[in-house]
Amino acid sequence: MKKRESIGAMVVVLVVLSAAWGQDSSVPPPPESSNSNPQQPVPAFGPENPAPPVNENPPISGLDMPNLEPHAAPLSYVQLGAHVSESVDSNIQDILGGTSTRSISRALGSVTLQRLWSHYDLALEYLGGVGYYGAKGIGFKQVQQFDVNQKIQWKRGQLGLRDSFSYLPEGNFASAYGALSVAGQMLGGGAFGGQSVPLGGNTFGSLGEVPRIMNLTLVDVVENLTPKSAVTATGGYGVLHYTGSNPGLADFPFIGSTQVSGQAGYDRILGPHDQVAVSYGYQGFKFSIPGISDTGSPLALSTRFHTDVVQLMWGHRISGRMDFLAAAGPQITQINTQQQVCTFLGFVLPVPIQDCLANFGTPQTIPENSTRLTVAGRVSLRYRFAKASVALAYDRYTTAGSGLFPGANSNIGRLSATRPMSRVWTAFSDVGYSRNSRVLPGGGTVATKYSYAFAGFGLDRKFGHDFRLFGSYEFNYLTFDKTFCGITSTCNRISQRHVGTIGLDWTPRPARLD
Repeated sequence: MKKRESIGAMVVVLVVLSAAWGQDSSVPPPPESSNSNPQQPVPAFGPENPAPPVNENPPISGLDMPNLEPHAAPLSYVQLGAHVSESVDSNIQDILGGTSTRSISRALGSVTLQRLWSHYDLALEYLGGVGYYGAKGIGFKQVQQFDVNQKIQWKRGQLGLRDSFSYLPEGNFASAYGALSVAGQMLGGGAFGGQSVPLGGNTFGSLGEVPRIMNLTLVDVVENLTPKSAVTATGGYGVLHYTGSNPGLADFPFIGSTQVSGQAGYDRILGPHDQVAVSYGYQGFKFSIPGISDTGSPLALSTRFHTDVVQLMWGHRISGRMDFLAAAGPQITQINTQQQVCTFLGFVLPVPIQDCLANFGTPQTIPENSTRLTVAGRVSLRYRFAKASVALAYDRYTTAGSGLFPGANSNIGRLSATRPMSRVWTAFSDVGYSRNSRVLPGGGTVATKYSYAFAGFGLDRKFGHDFRLFGSYEFNYLTFDKTFCGITSTCNRISQRHVGTIGLDWTPRPARLD
């Protein structure tokens, strides 16, 4: 209970600090843009180089979000970068009950490309390198992230082709393994902004240093029917695949998944600041869950389910200052699958199926055909104060379960804030929380729920135009509910980490592409 109270206190403190930064106007604004944006030269546009059309108020049922710096000139450029950091981690293996404090060294390189034509936009971002975990059995781990966003525009609409690929040793809900909000290290789903939660490509909770491949491919279309109405359509395919294991979690098989998604919407502009929309979304999930046959030999059960979501949406936007979105509606989950449970004398034992025979049980396959009705939705607010920027989001959707459950009903909240303290100093904070209830039984645990939270803050200082020194602290906390222990009265069901990081970024001025 004390640990939960401490997490709640940290969240309250960071929320208060974020609000205070937004109200304070004692520090003059820096002449340059935020640290998260590249240093951009001013482009020249003319009859032979027309500026591409910019929609400052895109449809709220689509993927694009408005730019809170709408007057920034579009340009074509390429920018390189190098990033080194050193962290101290109190639970470097990220296992339940782990207390092994070790260091993590990272060396990463990055390249960002943006190329604009009159009707075509191409954005590429790559970050890659290695991290060395100073613990036995871990050692060097690859870090790879590649995002691409290609847009083809015409008079009344656009087609988007997007892909986000990553090969990471951890999940991507928190910020870069302790290097909080570091420019060039914001891993995970960078091509899709903040509206892709129901489409996949994210994990909302991480356990163990287990290499994983995540990929999300999206195709989206926006067509303006009239100056005040538009339709949108999006199709996506996401994959989560584990390529290794953690010796400290040998009895915890992680669950790979695939997700097929579709979404369509109709938008209507009500006024200069307001939009409404109605949308329909589809999610199809498929998992391969380890099980045990009647003879005791291992097998993999293929299981799946799908959801249908209808939502009403409302957006309120003030160009360059605020973006607010609220969406809610019914979600119907259809389950038609077969599951394995462990039984003894006709009773279901609360033990993982791989431990059934060891507990004198009998594996039994049973069908499940059911329909569940829940509520899905999203509320998000991005606000740019005179001296600070704050982003707050809450999502309630069905997700793939983050490798811990075969599907989960997830409640996800996140708050982030940045505040320049002077011309060279910037403060930042980031808080996140997810609560996840399993959809299907099976997998590496019999737990019915897990919660994950992180909270962190940091400072960075510019040195000239090319270098930035930063320091950050982050706290991570994952816990399963009491059913995780099964028939055992007590067990380790909590993983917590304290991560302190210092690092240096080198991002020279971008090179213009004319």
